[in-house]
Amino acid sequence: MNSATPRDTPPDGVPAIELRGASKTFRTPSGARHTAVRDLDLSVAQGEFVAVVGPTGCGKSTTLTLVSGLEEPSEGHVLIGGEPVRGIRPEVGFVFQQDAVFPWRTVLSNVMAGPRFRGVPKAEARERARDWLGRVGLAAFADRYPHQLSGGQRKRVALAQTFVNDPRILLMDEPFSALDVQTRALMSDELLDLWGGSRPGAREDCAPPASVVFVTHDLEEAIALADKVVVMTAGPATVKEIFPIRLPRPRKVESVRLEPEFIDIYREIWSSLGEEVRITRERGASRVA
Repeated sequence: MNSATPRDTPPDGVPAIELRGASKTFRTPSGARHTAVRDLDLSVAQGEFVAVVGPTGCGKSTTLTLVSGLEEPSEGHVLIGGEPVRGIRPEVGFVFQQDAVFPWRTVLSNVMAGPRFRGVPKAEARERARDWLGRVGLAAFADRYPHQLSGGQRKRVALAQTFVNDPRILLMDEPFSALDVQTRALMSDELLDLWGGSRPGAREDCAPPASVVFVTHDLEEAIALADKVVVMTAGPATVKEIFPIRLPRPRKVESVRLEPEFIDIYREIWSSLGEEVRITRERGASRVA
């Protein structure tokens, strides 16, 4: 198989992603101004897996849209590889909460779409797509349509759609939230394997895995996957605390959750996150009253 074009990586020491004093304000339908994130400072190293947790509606997803280039900051700066983000960039992959598939295309055609849009010849795009369908366990489903797949299978299509483009930056907005508990754990393990962070004995001369920003409401999921967990404040969001996760890799999500160190980390992070959740609930209750 012809491999994807090697990813350009920033010079050593330059963060893969950096937000400096980033704020984003929207106009509501009534004409009022709503600030989703304020004075946000966040850095993601090359090849680092960062999970972002925070209360519902605090601005986690807005942070992803700023990094992706789908939105511009109202104030501050967003950089990828030390360069300002101006519009959507080809080295950024985005896995959404909802399936971003073309319902009229087969599974193979859906996975081919990204390379084809980037100018890859049809035969090479098909070869890459078949390779990635094999990696996510869907080789036998290449001729199926999305409505013929289970929820977990559609998420595997979404992962193949993203990884086939060899992204340097991978943004994930609660990608597994709609799945049942067992399928969610399997997909988390699948993600770690595809990302490459769990590969033992990887060659030192290989390009680092993609830098990941993973938004989730599930604190256990965040700890099991990430190198560090970022806790956001009640909206407008800013970074409250950052917790390094030193659990060894490779990891299996279900087994790592049983480790005593995992439980200790969970308690520490929840003491910070729980306060912000309480603040958000109290604000909501006061508005209703």
